[in-house]
Amino acid sequence: MASILPDAADADSPLKADELQVLRAQYEKEGYYVGVQTKFNYAWGLIKSSSRNEQQEGVRLLSDIFRNAPERRRECLYYLALGNYKLGNYAEARRYNDLLLDHEPGNLQASSLRTLVDDKVAKEGMMGVAILSGVAIAAGVVGGLLFKGSRRR
Repeated sequence: MASILPDAADADSPLKADELQVLRAQYEKEGYYVGVQTKFNYAWGLIKSSSRNEQQEGVRLLSDIFRNAPERRRECLYYLALGNYKLGNYAEARRYNDLLLDHEPGNLQASSLRTLVDDKVAKEGMMGVAILSGVAIAAGVVGGLLFKGSRRR
């Protein structure tokens, strides 16, 4: 049976500008007394954005909901994990995602996101090792040349 839930890769498809503008307009219209659902909807749209600033704002809004509306925490966990993943905050993404999976071990979206986070951490870890190896080799070559040059004197 196919899942009707989108997997975590769906996060790479941002809302159209006019769709996000509808959510923004409702959020701004409610002003100081913005409702939790309106704030959540706008944060969701921002998280899906390809703009880093909008993603950061989405995470900020979701963090506010998470802190101040305990009854909505479970709903916020996945999108906090997703937003942090998109921002490159993999430890935070994993932390929120693991909290969700602790409560819902069968959550397909969270399982998909876990795979994305783990893959990204592994990939960046390998890049880090490659960079450090390159630096070590370069230092060895420079050190060898300096040592060779000092012996000639």
